[in-house]
Amino acid sequence: MGYTELDRPPLSARALTRALVVPGGLWSKFDVREETGSTNADAAAAAAAGVPEGLVVVAESQIAGRGRRDRQWTSPPRAGLTVSVLLRPGVPASAFGWLPLLAGVALVEAVARIGEVEATLKWPNDLLIGDRKCAGILAEVAGDAVVIGVGVNVSTRAEELPGTTGLPATSLLVAGAANTDRSPLLRALLRSMARWYEGWREAGGDAEMCGLLAAYQRHCATIGRRVRVLLPGGAEQTGEAVTVDSDGQLVIRTDEGADFRVSAGDVLHVR
Repeated sequence: MGYTELDRPPLSARALTRALVVPGGLWSKFDVREETGSTNADAAAAAAAGVPEGLVVVAESQIAGRGRRDRQWTSPPRAGLTVSVLLRPGVPASAFGWLPLLAGVALVEAVARIGEVEATLKWPNDLLIGDRKCAGILAEVAGDAVVIGVGVNVSTRAEELPGTTGLPATSLLVAGAANTDRSPLLRALLRSMARWYEGWREAGGDAEMCGLLAAYQRHCATIGRRVRVLLPGGAEQTGEAVTVDSDGQLVIRTDEGADFRVSAGDVLHVR
């Protein structure tokens, strides 16, 4: 038996606008689409057209979503939260790498507040509940803008979860969340993201000064784990993840005792 709109209610652009578009606030416009190929692609097109920051694109069904390494991210209609935001940070581009990590901290806070579920972050962009992936984050630079996409499995049933080649998937429903209503979850996510973003931007992109570095380190399940990192170009590095540094890089202590910094790569937690 399929879900009805009572089980998976649609999101309302009007209600989201009333709650989150406020004078002096970050969020300026909500574009809620019944179906789209990719919310990140939609937001990037808006960035190229000169749309100011604060646009939020939400899809009830996404048919060509992408994660890192062009992995597919799809979900049954209204079962997940699929959202992209358009930001124009105005800080040095060298600090842009902190934006997906910032979104991760905001998402952990929102899941705890609304779902009452304890989640952690796998560097750089996955939200875990236990050792299962519940959400992914993908940031893309579009000129002077950055688009951050977030995909969360919310009311997805166990039999609807996609097969994966990496970590097994889960959803807030499967994990026993107290609330699987996407509207309050999205509002909590965007409020938390705006709060961190505004502090980070006021600090000129300095994650340590605004407290973002400490918050990310606190929520990161990768720190302290033995990891294998698949680096761009096909190389690998193994060792213990000892910290995330002020540039957002993962610091790995190799078996030879040397520290190796990773700015991009796929991280595998080794048991």
